[in-house]
Amino acid sequence: MGKLYLVPTPIGNLEDMTFRAIKVLKEVDLILAEDTRTSGKLLKHFEVETPLQSHHMHNEHKQLDSLVQKLKGGATLALISDAGTPAISDPGFLLTRACVENDIAVECLPGATAFVPALVNSGLPNDRFVFEGFLPLKKGRQTRLQLLAEEKRTMVFYESPHKLIKTLIQFKEYFGEDRPISVSRELTKLYEETIRGTITEVLAYFEQKTPKGEFVLVVGGKP
Repeated sequence: MGKLYLVPTPIGNLEDMTFRAIKVLKEVDLILAEDTRTSGKLLKHFEVETPLQSHHMHNEHKQLDSLVQKLKGGATLALISDAGTPAISDPGFLLTRACVENDIAVECLPGATAFVPALVNSGLPNDRFVFEGFLPLKKGRQTRLQLLAEEKRTMVFYESPHKLIKTLIQFKEYFGEDRPISVSRELTKLYEETIRGTITEVLAYFEQKTPKGEFVLVVGGKP
């Protein structure tokens, strides 16, 4: 039996790559990457010459059987996403589940992920929290927000720049205009920024400043 390694990659700052991650990527037989162009630049920077194969949400179902057979045959594979830890709002779950079902060893290395620094940096309670990732785009979105309006734990969301304003408006509608929120963008990068306040205050800020970058939204639970 081979082994699958889930390897986190930096969410912005290349110095967040661990020595262990580089070692594993150099030693495995094949690296599965969400986007080979993005990962190719990262691997070149760290002088990793391991073969690279595309593995993303549009082809992961088709590749499962062949990858499981490779692993059963003794191959070692590493899975990386464009940024952060695989399977956290990125591909990785399906292959991990298939490995578990087939008694193939899986090891996840510790490393970068966006929601942890955003949560810790928010100033909101983080002893208990719920990670929601990206909300449904259309179907089920309102139902999800209605349920979360009663959630008492701190909530963590991911959002893209062009949907940020819409999401903040919906948060104001479902959670209330005075609910505390912390919005972090471009974590670990040059223009990293965290805006804290009520939903109304943070919404007003981004209505005056065009949202850019990737966002993590941390919302206080229902009082």
